[in-house]
Amino acid sequence: MSIELWSIVIGSVATAVIFGLAIIIFGRGEKEITQRIAHHYAISDPQFLRTMGVLLGPTLVAGNRVDTLLNGNEIYPAMLKSIRAAKKTITFETYIYWSGNIGREFVDTLSTKARQGIEIHVLLDWVGSQKMEESHIRQMRDAGVEVERYHPPTWRNWRKLNNRTHRKILVVDGEVGFTGGVGVADEWTGNAEGPDHWRDTHYRVEGPVVAQLQAAFMDNWTKVTGDVLHGEAYFPKLNEYGANFAQVFKSSAEGGAGSTHLMYLLSIAAAEKSIHFSMAYFVPDTLTQEAMVAALKRGVTIQIILPGRYIDKTLVRSASRGTWGPLLAAGAEIFEFQPTMFHCKVLIIDALWVSVGSTNFDNRSFKLNDECNLNVYNQQFAERQLADFKADLARARQITLHEWENRSWKEKTREYALNIIQPQL
Repeated sequence: MSIELWSIVIGSVATAVIFGLAIIIFGRGEKEITQRIAHHYAISDPQFLRTMGVLLGPTLVAGNRVDTLLNGNEIYPAMLKSIRAAKKTITFETYIYWSGNIGREFVDTLSTKARQGIEIHVLLDWVGSQKMEESHIRQMRDAGVEVERYHPPTWRNWRKLNNRTHRKILVVDGEVGFTGGVGVADEWTGNAEGPDHWRDTHYRVEGPVVAQLQAAFMDNWTKVTGDVLHGEAYFPKLNEYGANFAQVFKSSAEGGAGSTHLMYLLSIAAAEKSIHFSMAYFVPDTLTQEAMVAALKRGVTIQIILPGRYIDKTLVRSASRGTWGPLLAAGAEIFEFQPTMFHCKVLIIDALWVSVGSTNFDNRSFKLNDECNLNVYNQQFAERQLADFKADLARARQITLHEWENRSWKEKTREYALNIIQPQL
């Protein structure tokens, strides 16, 4: 073996030992889903909505408006505009918050609103905000913003170090909400025109479902602070604004961590026509691969867009590529986005059911992180997401089964070695 290959193998074994100890320390004793979910009803069957609202999450509520925002050029101005218009409260939770121009603008804007008397609560993941200047934290706190870090490394939290909040939530006055894939960093600015400007999608929401998004924020805020934020300033009476049935679906390692995994499995099992994935990190387990192959066998078309060579986590890309064989052999079409990092997280089924938000298609999102997705049941909304998917498809390159089978032995060895740590990816 070459020195490079030996380093990969030795590094993988060492990593496996470390992660093995981490699993012992941080592992949970909850039972996991072990059997494939059978196809008993379609997405269009009312039973599907009952299952989503009763078995898994809060009820889907009617009367919601959901606006699609593409890339930083649309996302950040919309978020900042709503923050500047706040009259009572702002709640904001995010995983990534890095210093830079857009980070500074958010800090300045939130600080200004706090000095105007707006109650502002900001929850930042301790790991995801490591690249944020402490001066930004001090500035917000000095202005009156309540800023907390999620699961910092303390003796009290040592068993929770592997549990991060990956949720992206902004709620203004309890009436307008934002969620999707973006954090706060200059990498998300622009319009996905090159490697320095990532491709992502975020969503602006109005209507009754905003209360569920607010509740998802409150879930972690209460865990961290012990404070319960309630009342009309946070949960006002909400009018209907649009035609979308929607729900906010949350999961966490402390309770219901497998719920998002089950939600995806039930959605795949109900598909009868098409499944479209836009996913930043895609490392499906055996059960999910079987569900997708079963869908392909009953005539469902599957197209998946994933990051290409521009990706912030190269190990995840390698681990992902190692799982493609059964899917490609069964007829799935897999594409890699070419211009820049592809950070979208969108599932569209039968041009009717859409799930968007923070959840990646990997074990870390399904079992370790706190996640939050917005699920929307509406044909017009789904068709808009499909149009964006097709636009991304035009900038992506298809990976064929022949190409996958003939990848280099170094790639295959690296992928095989990464199977050891797949539960942490």
